[in-house]
Amino acid sequence: MTAPEITIATPADRRAVVDTLVAAFVKDPVLRHLFPDEETYPRYAATFFGNLFDKRVHRSSIWTIGGGASVAIWEPPAAGHETSAEVRYPADVQARVQGYDEAVHAALPAFPFWYLGVLGTHPDSAGRGWGRAVMRAGLDRAAADGLPAILETSNPGNVELYRRAGWEVVGSLSEPVPTWVMQQSPR
Repeated sequence: MTAPEITIATPADRRAVVDTLVAAFVKDPVLRHLFPDEETYPRYAATFFGNLFDKRVHRSSIWTIGGGASVAIWEPPAAGHETSAEVRYPADVQARVQGYDEAVHAALPAFPFWYLGVLGTHPDSAGRGWGRAVMRAGLDRAAADGLPAILETSNPGNVELYRRAGWEVVGSLSEPVPTWVMQQSPR
């Protein structure tokens, strides 16, 4: 069986992408730190991922496969860092989102790089290698630019998965959530 085609997301893909990411990150340490309440998680996570999608979709830096079943949201180096401040949550949620965003971005390198902000596969499509495929599309773009790629993960199990995919740990944070910053040099 041939894998579905990798495509660059368009605004029409927003709902599928957001639904996939809300489902994929339901147990993620960062998302549960940001949105710990079971009742409000789906709404706040959808707002969070929808905001990221809206900021990146016109940069041709969101790759999907399987109709949005697996998604890689990349930030090109020329884009510069953008916070999620334009989205308003209740004060306690806003403080957690802003605090995590500031902590992570303070730990990122000062040199130009492609940033893999989100990589997720809907649980119904897990185990097909689609996450690695959409990640590879962004890595190829970074390599074409001669730039490294950077990501961060707060899921300890993901560190080894990323290592097997060629990433190396280059830094870490202990607060507000233990997080590993990883880099892959262009090939």
